[in-house]
Amino acid sequence: MVEEPTSLRERRRTETRRALQAHAVRLFMARGYDATTINDVAQAAGVSAMTLYRHFATKEDLVLYDEYDRETAATLAAQQQQQEPLRQRIGRALVQTAATAVDSDRDLLLARLHLMISTPALQARHLDSQYATEIAIADTLCAGATDPDLEFRVRSTAAACLAATHVALIRWAEGDGRQDLPTLMRHALTSAFDTAF
Repeated sequence: MVEEPTSLRERRRTETRRALQAHAVRLFMARGYDATTINDVAQAAGVSAMTLYRHFATKEDLVLYDEYDRETAATLAAQQQQQEPLRQRIGRALVQTAATAVDSDRDLLLARLHLMISTPALQARHLDSQYATEIAIADTLCAGATDPDLEFRVRSTAAACLAATHVALIRWAEGDGRQDLPTLMRHALTSAFDTAF
């Protein structure tokens, strides 16, 4: 499980981000992503555009920002001593993060995925998000390592796991969340690696 923010200030910042993102996603779904401005979101949330920009650097971040990289890294760090193959460690951490996301705010996750699928600007930025996840995984699993090839192996495996789970996320969103997301992700990983997850 991810560590909770340690200070009151961090907790408030996290809560504010979640509230702002929820307002933004609601507006984007109702009016369309391209038709909704930052000022529209700020007005709906009852804050200034400057406050919005303090929490989200870009309009795309209002949809794509999440704490999932941190959660995945924390899960991987907690299982550092396990001797499972990389693909299973990484895949299972991604599945666990998805299960937590669905449990905590399924509807927001589903709406964010719908927006990502239907909005070209978000599709392109989503690739940046996957790259950031790959880096977070590598940073966690390679910390303190002396093997010069470990980062290459971890990043290759993480990229493959992320590609497989991405297919599951799209299927889940296209089915309006009727299927169980962690199960879909395990099926996608099993298909990609021909091994059980």
